[in-house]
Amino acid sequence: MKKKAFALRLDPAVHAAVERLAAAELRSANAQIEMLLREALEKRGIDVGVSKAPRRGRPAKED
Repeated sequence: MKKKAFALRLDPAVHAAVERLAAAELRSANAQIEMLLREALEKRGIDVGVSKAPRRGRPAKED
């Protein structure tokens, strides 16, 4: 699954709190932020779902 990269500016205190929580839950700060966003969206009734994994292997031959 390809991830969308973008710059995120956070208050240093918020970033430190996310890093502490991520460390306690054995996640990266990035994975923790994604999880927190998903939880917040779900709480508001927004279904995000999961993106499709990319196709693997060689492309089909054209005739």
